Amino acid sequence: MIYNCLIINALLSTGGYVIAVRLIPGFRQKFIDKNRVGKDLCKKNKKEIPESMGVLIGLVFLVVLFLFIPVPFTLGEATKTGSKAATFPHEKFVELLVALLSIAVMMLLGFIDDIFDLRWRYKLVLPSIAMIPLLMVYAVYYNLTTIIMPKFLRTFVGYSLDIGALYYIYMGMLAVFCTNAINILAGINGLEVGQSLIISTSILLFNFIELSLGHQVDAHKFSIYLMLPFLAVSLALWKFNKYPSQVFVGDTFCYFAGMTFAVVGILGHFSKTLILFFLPQIINFLYSIPQLFKFIPCPRHRLPKYDSKSDLLHISTTDFDKNELNMLSRLMVTVLKSLKLITWQETPDGKVKTNNFTLINFVLLVFGPVHEKILTQMLMGFQILCTVLALIIRYPLANYFYDT
Repeated sequence: MIYNCLIINALLSTGGYVIAVRLIPGFRQKFIDKNRVGKDLCKKNKKEIPESMGVLIGLVFLVVLFLFIPVPFTLGEATKTGSKAATFPHEKFVELLVALLSIAVMMLLGFIDDIFDLRWRYKLVLPSIAMIPLLMVYAVYYNLTTIIMPKFLRTFVGYSLDIGALYYIYMGMLAVFCTNAINILAGINGLEVGQSLIISTSILLFNFIELSLGHQVDAHKFSIYLMLPFLAVSLALWKFNKYPSQVFVGDTFCYFAGMTFAVVGILGHFSKTLILFFLPQIINFLYSIPQLFKFIPCPRHRLPKYDSKSDLLHISTTDFDKNELNMLSRLMVTVLKSLKLITWQETPDGKVKTNNFTLINFVLLVFGPVHEKILTQMLMGFQILCTVLALIIRYPLANYFYDT
């Protein structure tokens, strides 16, 4: 029955792709008329592009899954027990509903952010709030807070360790990270959707490998049920968001994508593997820490600088007075300078110019000015390489640290 459910899910997802491809062009002008637009800063004409299109494909995603809800519970999940009536799997039904609730709430918060441009402190808190229903379901039906320890630690702490409430804090932080990580690594045509497509494909590949091995079948089925529609609607959005962008996705898509990944990672019981698929986003976050936490001045936009003469992107910079940095800030820039991870131009009076601390700017720092389309391809290629590395870590290397 599992394959019947997957086939129906794939067919509904295909329908979602077709609908999304038709909806996006039709709503472009409506968004422009409502002034939901943003300027494409990396182009000569700085054309206004309809923004927040992530809300459209998010709604299509929800509709596809609403239509799919009856399928697994009529074809595969309810089982006969002798002469008794079918036993309905209430916990799986609630899981699916609360997953959709958390995703829908995060979409709403993302759309509100697009309209009102919320401060960062709210962006850090809101995903945790949206996760509360899901965490409650996890607590009621699973409440598994024990982690298996690597082999080299078992002599000291034993085979496993129950970390209790810390596990729920970890899951809340995972939601915060996933929803903001894609949003931080963004700003050039197609990058937000492109990285999400690769992450979702990576998750699906992992799910099918685990199903073929017979590991946690129900958990990976659940993940596939969400990832296939997500991949389909994101492909539709990619068609219009790739270079040169006809639409912008907005924070709505970043929050929607991040929460979807967090939901399948938590309820699919593979949150550690999910983190491996976010290696580029983790690198970008770590590299961005000095600016994100205001150790170094952080401009509102850290996009690459566009050169209209060459039609290429260059590193964008920030200026500050070195004498105003505190001790920790000085230590950070000293380490980054010594590792040649940043540029550094300093005048005798302590005025400094350095690149903005993003993975996008770092790629430009290493390879020099490139065209926007090429830059997106380079970053997506890096995402694919990280997926290969993640699967190597998850399978061959993991055997050295955990039991097979």
